[in-house]
Amino acid sequence: MKKIIIFAALAAAAMALAGCKQEKANVARLQVDGTTLKMEGSDEAVVFHGISYGWHNLWPRFYNESSLKSLKAQTGVTIYRAAIGSDDFALEWNPGCDHGYLDDKDLAVKCFDALAKSAIENDAYLIADWHSHITHPEAAKEFFTYVATKYADCPNIIYELFNEPVCFSFEENRSYADLGDPEAMKAYWQHLKAYSEDLIATITSLSNVHPLILVGCPSWDQRIDLPAEDPITSYDNVMYTVHFYAGTHKKELRDACDAALAKGTPIFLSECASCDASGDGEMDIESWNEWCSWSDANNISWMIWSVGDKHETCSFFTPEASSDGPWAEDVVTAWPKAGLKWKF
Repeated sequence: MKKIIIFAALAAAAMALAGCKQEKANVARLQVDGTTLKMEGSDEAVVFHGISYGWHNLWPRFYNESSLKSLKAQTGVTIYRAAIGSDDFALEWNPGCDHGYLDDKDLAVKCFDALAKSAIENDAYLIADWHSHITHPEAAKEFFTYVATKYADCPNIIYELFNEPVCFSFEENRSYADLGDPEAMKAYWQHLKAYSEDLIATITSLSNVHPLILVGCPSWDQRIDLPAEDPITSYDNVMYTVHFYAGTHKKELRDACDAALAKGTPIFLSECASCDASGDGEMDIESWNEWCSWSDANNISWMIWSVGDKHETCSFFTPEASSDGPWAEDVVTAWPKAGLKWKF
């Protein structure tokens, strides 16, 4: 099968689709076919190599129209991820950061709309990521209702319903007691499945473009085996998210992905980096390259973490970097240059 690796530019197969609430969209609708992502009107596989912004409430300064335009101009990347923090979880290890959506909806919506407008104007896709580790079903429904209503005619917008679910015990008291309990994890997937189906029904009742929807799985998006055994069947344009950090996650997680793919489970790597799972530590470029080779061989897209300026390995920029770009190499960290060989 031929495939298109979406990295430097959108393929010529992309067709103009008018009618967005804000601007004209010049990208094609995305459709899942088996385990493969394709553009409407094309039989070729699409493989995205994209960029995730960091939590909006940690780095709101990068959530502006110019930053996405500059990133696209400097890297050629045509898909981005808006990590809209749901709550104040990030405050626990980043004192002084802004509130999440639950306590400051205006900031969250302002940040998302800035990237969405720029994505539409610059012929790029944008993932609306409900960036959470705890279920907030009513708030999530409110956020996605806003997005699906405002961008009802925009094939640019992709919906990621829950960034990194963990388990019931984590939601109850931040413990990991359930992770070793097979029955508890199966029950938690049933909970996530029902949550996701409810949000899918809400989004698709408002959207006119049959959007691509990304569904998270338990244990920080590691337990891909659970949706593989019991997938969502009420909607046909769904992929399941897996997250990896190459310094921590290696062949065992790829083997689990292979088993899921063999069962027909479509996978989207919506967050990844070359360091360890903390977002810090040494880059494991050998492991990163193994993941890249595996994902390309299986026509699987990935989004790297992240646009931010925190002093940690996975950040793109130093604190001296401007908020809107363009950026010189001296304010770009080693990660995007060494791991991706991008030139700024």
